[in-house]
Amino acid sequence: MERKAIISETYEPIHPHVYMLQESFLAPKFVEVVNYCQSEDADLKGLLDRIDSLPAKKVYSFPVFTKEFCQDLVEELENFEQSKMPRSRPNTMNNFGIQLNELGFDETFITPLRENYLQPITSLLFPDYGGKCLDSHKVFVVKYALHEDLSLSYHYDNAEVTLNVSLGKQFTEGNLYFGDVRQVPISETECVEVEHQVTQGLLHQGGQLHGALPIKSGERWNLIVWMRSSAVRNRLCPMCNMQPHLVEAIGFGDGYTKDTAEEIPDNVDVCTLI
Repeated sequence: MERKAIISETYEPIHPHVYMLQESFLAPKFVEVVNYCQSEDADLKGLLDRIDSLPAKKVYSFPVFTKEFCQDLVEELENFEQSKMPRSRPNTMNNFGIQLNELGFDETFITPLRENYLQPITSLLFPDYGGKCLDSHKVFVVKYALHEDLSLSYHYDNAEVTLNVSLGKQFTEGNLYFGDVRQVPISETECVEVEHQVTQGLLHQGGQLHGALPIKSGERWNLIVWMRSSAVRNRLCPMCNMQPHLVEAIGFGDGYTKDTAEEIPDNVDVCTLI
């Protein structure tokens, strides 16, 4: 990608250490949860005893990073934002933010985070939605501020499982809200508000309808990890509920692969995805 090459050649980071995942960046409780999930006697009940289950259906909360790492990462992203480097919008709904693959985070940070730390958790929480076979991702940071994006409308993600981590900074209001999965009519859905604390991650099914209420002051930065399973989405596009038509893409693309012969794991119920 031309943007990624330009950034790699000319951008000077102020916190180069944040580009390579280190366990010291992670909250100790998060590491404890991951270690439990990797143990031989791990099961769903034991995991649920170690994390918070929120009132919204199948939405879970736990600390992910330390406050020091969140501060360093936000400072790095602000430095990049203030540079003249080319960059893309984070997604089709947010106008302000950064796609982290363009900065070179994929191979040294996000992939090991997904494979070594997140998938042991998603395997137990979301086996019906590809949680055991997440093999790609799209990761971006979104920024909310006065005179920029203030809120995010009700939507679902192009992901099998989503992690949303609050990085900072200081802001008021702006709670998240969650409804039911996208297959349930909105008229039958009751939304639940969730306060999102800095360092905390919210883990939920990608098809869970959700949004963000307006902030009233300050700035808010969130790290969003869309985790995808080619074994699931090769059979059924999560956005249109049809068999996907594939075209060549750079990197992970939208998470599809040419190997359509791969079987969906037995514990994935495609009917729940429709």
